[in-house]
Amino acid sequence: MSFIEFDSVYKRYQMGEVTINAADNVTFQIEQGEFCIVVGPSGAGKTTVLNMLGGMDGCSDGSIQVDNELVNEFTRKRLIEYRRYEVGFVFQFYNLVQNLTALENVELATQIGKKALNPRKVLERVGLGERLNNFPAQLSGGEQQRVSIARALAKNPKLLLCDEPTGALDYNTGKQILKLLQDTARETGMTVIVITHNQAITPMANRIITMRSGRIHRIALNNRPMPVEKIEW
Repeated sequence: MSFIEFDSVYKRYQMGEVTINAADNVTFQIEQGEFCIVVGPSGAGKTTVLNMLGGMDGCSDGSIQVDNELVNEFTRKRLIEYRRYEVGFVFQFYNLVQNLTALENVELATQIGKKALNPRKVLERVGLGERLNNFPAQLSGGEQQRVSIARALAKNPKLLLCDEPTGALDYNTGKQILKLLQDTARETGMTVIVITHNQAITPMANRIITMRSGRIHRIALNNRPMPVEKIEW
């Protein structure tokens, strides 16, 4: 059994008399420790899948299993615990608390974790050991995204979910962030899932899931992921 399993998952929205299938019979598996990219154009259903996997939204039908537990059958209390302790989120826009330093932003996340890591050490790991006491306004976009990744990692989650994490960054900074995410999966064994519209970065993933119009178009396994430094786009 795989670490993550989507089985015939649907997410439906009713718009008057019209039913919109944001996720339409979605089935896939992801193994523990994989770096997975979910790719597709805007409106393909990528964020819908990520939100259901992260427990931020429920499915209309089908089953979502993570680490042998059915997320779609969680009680409200268990769902809160799942989001709080087991899933780390990284978004396109950094969502940092502006009047807290980098260190304080990460410390804030560790206060709700059961097995939280040392915030200072996590920031050092993402290359911000010299920026601990800087406020977000004193950091570049790439540095702010590193803080948001450190905040997610400091919870020590089973699963790291990243929604267009380089979308607001320039080319070189985006590569640095992708390398950090790739290294996290490789070095810690954490399962990392990145959603993107950028087809060019898919060679860096162990597994590539391509979506179109709410459906899985193709799933490809890559036994030799390419270092992000060698990828051009």
